[in-house]
Formats: sequence, C-alpha cells, structure tokens
Amino acid sequence: QVQLVESGGGLVQTGDSLRVSCVASGISFSRYAMAWFRQTSGKERQFVAAIRWDGRGTYYSDSVEGRFTISKNNADNMVILQMDALQPTDTATYYCAAHREKGNWNVEADWDYDYWGQGTQVAVSS
Repeated sequence: QVQLVESGGGLVQTGDSLRVSCVASGISFSRYAMAWFRQTSGKERQFVAAIRWDGRGTYYSDSVEGRFTISKNNADNMVILQMDALQPTDTATYYCAAHREKGNWNVEADWDYDYWGQGTQVAVSS
C-alpha cells in the first residue's frame, strides 16, 4: 500500500520560516520525482515546487522562487519543503505528490502525479 504522509504544518507569522516534510512508503522512492502543491478553499490546486527522481533538478513556481527550497532524501524516503519569508498568501493546505519516472513529466500538472498525501495545513498571519 502506497502512503505519502505530510507533517510540519502550522501557524506562523509573516516573515517566519516553516519546514514541511513528506515520508513515502510502498514505492521505490528513488524512482519517483516528487512535488509539492497547495490548495485553498474554493480554488484549484497550485504547483509549488518539484524535484527530479535523482534530486539533481528542482523546479519552482514564480510565487515561491527564491523563498522555498525543495530537497529529497532517497535514503529516508523523504521530501522536504523549506519555506522562508512566508507571506499570508502562502496560507494553504500543502500536498506532497509522487510521479513515477517514465520519460515525459509535466512538472506543474497535478494530473501527471501518481500518488498524493492527505495534506498539511500552513497558515501565515499578517
């Protein structure tokens, strides 16, 4: 059974930092690219950041570029999103997603991911 379990969300103030983590089980983690998406009530899920299966390439949305950092630890089956200089507009539920490497990868397309976590909430107060 495949599971992606996020943790580390919480309530912080503007300018603070927060780290959210996702631990995977039931998959060959080193063969999966990983990503973070976020969603607020009534809106579509939004791409945040992604990392190649081997950790050698990262991708970010314009809204988080320079503030967020994604990393992948294949030994621990973990992907981490370090979020710095948080803004109220970063408030959302953050989801971890896994994409099986099979050639083509639409990095920012949520439909191209095979597995999803249950989400962790991040709230940034002004």
